[in-house]
Amino acid sequence: MSDTPVRPGRLSVRKLPQLPSAVRGLPSASALRLSRPSDTWFKPALSVVVASAVPHLTLLAIGRLDLVVYTMAGSLCALYGHGLPYARRARAVAGVVLGMAAGLAVSLVTASLTGSTAVLIAVGALLAAVQKVLCDATRIGPPGHVIFTFVSSAALFAPQRLGQIPGHLALTLGAGAFAWLVALAPALVRREGPERRAVARALEAAAVCAADHGPRSRDAVDPGPRNRDAADPGPRNRDAVDPGPRNRDAADPGPRHHDAADPGSRHRSAAAAAVHAAWQCLLASGRPTPVRRSLERLVVHAEAAFAAPGPGTGAADPERLRAWAALTRGRGPVPTPPPAPGTADELYGIDAERAVLRAREGRRAARRALLRRLGPGSPLLPVAVRTLIGCALAGYLCAALGVGRPYWAIVTAASLYQANITLSWNRTLQRTLGNLLGVLVFAAVLPVSRIGPLALVCCCLFFGFAAEALITRNYWLGSVAVTPMALLVLEFGGAHPAGELIGDRVVDTVLGAATGFLAATLVTNRRAAGRVEQALDATDRARAAAERAGADPAAAPAERGRARRALTASLVELREAGDTAAGEWWQRALPEQRLLAAEQAGHRTLAATAPRRGPTAHAPSIGAE
Repeated sequence: MSDTPVRPGRLSVRKLPQLPSAVRGLPSASALRLSRPSDTWFKPALSVVVASAVPHLTLLAIGRLDLVVYTMAGSLCALYGHGLPYARRARAVAGVVLGMAAGLAVSLVTASLTGSTAVLIAVGALLAAVQKVLCDATRIGPPGHVIFTFVSSAALFAPQRLGQIPGHLALTLGAGAFAWLVALAPALVRREGPERRAVARALEAAAVCAADHGPRSRDAVDPGPRNRDAADPGPRNRDAVDPGPRNRDAADPGPRHHDAADPGSRHRSAAAAAVHAAWQCLLASGRPTPVRRSLERLVVHAEAAFAAPGPGTGAADPERLRAWAALTRGRGPVPTPPPAPGTADELYGIDAERAVLRAREGRRAARRALLRRLGPGSPLLPVAVRTLIGCALAGYLCAALGVGRPYWAIVTAASLYQANITLSWNRTLQRTLGNLLGVLVFAAVLPVSRIGPLALVCCCLFFGFAAEALITRNYWLGSVAVTPMALLVLEFGGAHPAGELIGDRVVDTVLGAATGFLAATLVTNRRAAGRVEQALDATDRARAAAERAGADPAAAPAERGRARRALTASLVELREAGDTAAGEWWQRALPEQRLLAAEQAGHRTLAATAPRRGPTAHAPSIGAE
């Protein structure tokens, strides 16, 4: 893979790649450590149960449980979009349903035209790679491409005739339409629920930032700011408007060396990312309502925490921010913050920005951005190549060994590929442990599921709920429930020997994980360092624009607000690019000092240009010195 050229004089490039320290000591305990559950874990869990129960019970009533695999493909679409405001969720879930049906159609047509295992594995690997890159490019969020790959790979190895395909696709689309209704149903009760949660997280992060007692004079020794940032703001996908929930990648790729030095800067970085996510959520929501107006005012006050010199000053009082967050997250009315100078102008700017995003030119810009993420030179393409090679190797190896269901190995390999090698190693451990424990759970519940068809349906629904309830703690814990559910789905078509199912699943898991990670190490992503260089340049431009707007007395508050939000977005992208590159192997040295200086300078500019909400909030000088 070609690298993005390095500009002379700006980076120190090592001539030869060195063996990364991660090779000598990949993390293991941190990858398996349990985290706190998501504050919205019950939403996807309940949604997938409701979306699955109605089709399952309908097929049970007419005696056609053998068709569950097709309705389940549509029902699983209810897992997506739970961090998005409902206006965007409607479009996102509809796209997921159509994408699921398209992948299933390709698989069914292929299965009906050929019985060659080699061809089926090749098509399965290609579909997995395409689904991976499309999910990453569109930033659809968890559970990502894994559900698509599971459905399309399983359908490849199911007996099929061309005449049956329209009916089977109709079942998928019908169940998908019902899943769409389930995903949007909460809007009838709480129309601004996603926005309220995003704003509450921003207020909570700002409260932590405002309560920080850390030293603020250490910027004097730095090339600009007061920030040794380190928090991982989370991946920038479409769920980025909801940065807290359903994080299936609990393990961190490992902070850069300066990240652990200053907890206060980690808080500031996390607060910046949360505020950015809240603005993105509000910009993507529907028409302005009184509740959304109050939420926008709260985010303006959360931004002010960046400029507060310490705890207990004005609107940057952490206790007040926490109280607002609790009320915002609750079911009562949204708190009304005190009026502040410039707020009306800034909210007018938000309306103008929202109008631009919804206009024809805004939609064209979004499409161009999507095409750039899919085009030549994209850092997503090496990950797609990893997926293609890893899935193909896993499938062919299992077929060579005589394993009856090579699509399990394809799905296992596809599930490993994350943003970088370190995260992929974490996922390898999590997937392997979860699947091995899951087959033991399957062995225990199989006699219960064979009591009758209703017992089998109930077991599948239970494990579907359990998977979503546990997976936010850690991926391996969710896999303990996913594995028996996937094995029980085979029982809808008829009973299978338990020993055969368990043995095949264990072999497929081990081989899929081993070959999948091997492909990740062999296919390098040297474009990750080039992405860092591009993110650094974009951050420099955004910071300069924000400083110009902040220093210009004639600049409108709306213009200053847009400049701050653009700078915050560039910092989030810079953090993601740096952390992704830090977890890759076999690449040139990262510009650590320049990354640190850019993050520091960016956060100082945010502090200097934030609106003042209290008489004692003094701004630092603008920009790096």
